[in-house]
Amino acid sequence: MALIIKTLLLVVVAEMGDKTQLLAMAMAGKYKIKQVLLGVFAATIFNHALAVAVGSYLNSIIPMGIVKVVAGVLFLIFGLWTLRGDKIDDECEKKNRFGPVATVALAFFLAEMGDKTQLMTITISAQNAHPIFILMGSTAGMLIADGIGILGGAWMCRNIPEIYIKWIAGTVFIFFGSVSIYNYTSSLSFIYMILYFLVLGVLIYLFGIKFSYNNRACSRILSHENNKEHKLQNMGNALPSRQIKK
Repeated sequence: MALIIKTLLLVVVAEMGDKTQLLAMAMAGKYKIKQVLLGVFAATIFNHALAVAVGSYLNSIIPMGIVKVVAGVLFLIFGLWTLRGDKIDDECEKKNRFGPVATVALAFFLAEMGDKTQLMTITISAQNAHPIFILMGSTAGMLIADGIGILGGAWMCRNIPEIYIKWIAGTVFIFFGSVSIYNYTSSLSFIYMILYFLVLGVLIYLFGIKFSYNNRACSRILSHENNKEHKLQNMGNALPSRQIKK
C-alpha cells in the first residue's frame, strides 16, 4: 500500500504542468470530460504497463546499488525538466480520425512515450519488486493529476502563479534525487559535495530561469477556458433571436 501511495504522489507531482496534462486539458475543450478521462486511463494502462515491464527487467539484470544511484540522477533530471516546464505540439490535438475515447487514448499514448512520467515509472519499477502496485499507483496518479488539470486548472492558474507549482514540484524531485545519490556517495570528500551543489545550482538556473517555458501551461489552459466561455455566450445570444423568428 505504501508503494502505491508513493508512486501515486510522485506521478501527480511529475504530471503537474506536464505536456500530457496540457494535452488532456486541450482534449477536454473538445470532448466530454468522461471521454477524456477514459481515454487517459486506457493510454496510461498500456503505456505504464510497458514502463513497469522495462523497469522490472532492469531490476533483474542490474545490481541494486547501481539502480539507486541511476535513479537518483534521473530524479535530478526530472526535477530540472519540471523547472523548465513543458509544452505540447498543436499536432497532438489534431488526431481526430477516430471516436473521442480512441482519439484521446492514441494522442495521449504517443505524447506519453519518453515523457518524464513514463520514465519515472520505469525508474520506480527498477527500484522495487511489486510491478502491479506500481502500475496501480501510476495510473491513479495520472488520472488524479489530469482530473485536477481539467476540472481545476483554470482556477489554479487564476489564483496560484504557475511558477510556484513548477518550483515546488521540481524541488521535490531534486531533493529525493540528492538524498538518493548521497546515500551511496557519502564517503566522498567535502570538496566533491561543494562541487556537486555548484553544478546543481548552475543547472537549476539554466533550466528554471534561463530556458524555462514560463506561463506556457497557464496561457494554454486559460485560452481554452476563454474559448469555452465565448462559445457559451454565443449560444446564449443566439437563443433569443431564434425564439423571435418563431
